[in-house]
Formats: sequence, C-alpha cells, structure tokens
Amino acid sequence: MTITARHALVTGGSRGIGRGITLKLAEHGVGVAINYLKDEASAKATLEQVRARGSDGFIVQADVRQPADIERLFTRVRDEFGSLDIFVSNARGEIASFYEPPMSIPVEKFDNAMNSQAKAFLVGVREAAKIMVDGGRIIAITYAAGGTHGSWQSWVAMGAAKSSLEVLVRYFAVALAPRSITVNAVSPGWIDDSVLNTLPEPVVRMIREHHENGWTPMRRLGTPADVGNAVLLFCSSEASWITGQVIAADGGMTLMDPALPLAIQQPELQPA
Repeated sequence: MTITARHALVTGGSRGIGRGITLKLAEHGVGVAINYLKDEASAKATLEQVRARGSDGFIVQADVRQPADIERLFTRVRDEFGSLDIFVSNARGEIASFYEPPMSIPVEKFDNAMNSQAKAFLVGVREAAKIMVDGGRIIAITYAAGGTHGSWQSWVAMGAAKSSLEVLVRYFAVALAPRSITVNAVSPGWIDDSVLNTLPEPVVRMIREHHENGWTPMRRLGTPADVGNAVLLFCSSEASWITGQVIAADGGMTLMDPALPLAIQQPELQPA
C-alpha cells in the first residue's frame, strides 16, 4: 500500500478500535490528532505509542455529540496541522448512554446515539472539507449488522444511528467526488478491546465462544489492528477509485447463514 497522507484526525482515537487505527496510521508516518472525551491518560499513552512508531501528533478533548465541540476540534487541527488528509469518524458514547430496548429507551438515550454518529458525521465531514486537501480520505466506523437485524433489542438506538451514518457516507461520497475525496465506511465484526469488553462477563464469554466455535469462519475475534488495516486500505493511493462503500472487516462473520445449524456450515462437513 502507498500512503502519502501526512495528517489525520481520529475521533475516539485513544482507546480500542480508535487506538488501533491511530497506531496503524502512525506506522506509515502519518501524524495523528487523537480525539478523546474523558480519558486523557489513555490519550496521552496512545500519543506516546504514536511517537514510538516514529510519527507525532497531539491529543484534543471534544464531545462529538456537540456541534460546537466539533467546530473547536477542527479549528485545533487546522492550527496544528494546517491541513488534513484523513478524517476517521470513530467515536461512540459509552454503552450506558444509549443501551436500552425500543419499548423503554428514553428519547435522551436515543438522541445520544444519533448525535454521536449521524449528526457528528454530518458536522464533522463539513468541517473536515474546509481544511482537507483534494484527494483526501474520510472513513466512518459503523456496525452494519445493527441496521439489518432487530434481535439485539438494546442496540436499537445505535443500530438506527449507524444506519443513518452509512446513508450519509453515500451522500457525502457523491458531494465530495469532484475533489477526489473518497468517503467510505468499515464495519468491523466482534473486536477484542472494544464495546465487547464493556458488556457483562457472561455475555463476553458467550460471544467469544460463539465465534471461536465457527460463527466467524476464521475462528477468532478481530483486533483493533485488523480494523486499522482495513482503514489503511481506504487511505492508500491504490484505493482512490473506491468511494461510497461499506466494507466488512469481520473474518467472514457475515457470510454465515443463521437459518442453518452451525454444524452444517462447518467446512469439514461440506461434501467434496
């Protein structure tokens, strides 16, 4: 891959998937603005890891649910970097701020999810476009399954928010195409050191075993570095003709058919 970008902003870039993306960019010499909400210590630790990889950057606190904070965030990026090559919209609120089933979720929790995803992306892309070089890259981190299934009831707000985010990816891809700015999304499968680790321990154990037993054909959970690699693909010069797409980085999880027993879907049981 050819990465020519010099400057990136990763929202929620201090922990989990965001940190995996930040560090992958740093390994390719990209300076990274690391946005965080509350955990300044993690942001500083991630910046040290960026510097250990031979790159640099800075940390910046902002609540992406607040348009004024997003505007301040991009003003800081402009002041520090002068311009922007890559914008990764990754930040997501803590699970307690939106996690409740559709028949009981308060409107405030629903708004929290929508504001952290669709609204944050709407405002963020428009601010990014003001300082982004032609040929830049915009990547959103989504979870496509949340918008196509209804069984994980307490994910309703984030499922709706991520679906809205994916719609915006397509609209912005068209709007920014004349400047050769691509807009895409990565939809990770289940990832270690992510939202998974904030769920109750029995739930984490069941999910881990479920995927290691074959519901993810590669029989492992993903890592933040796996998602970082997918983001790098979109950021490469070779991906300049790809825009408006949602790509699954999930070890094959979305290839499995929930209507068939897992035993039937095991490769070793398939007829020759």
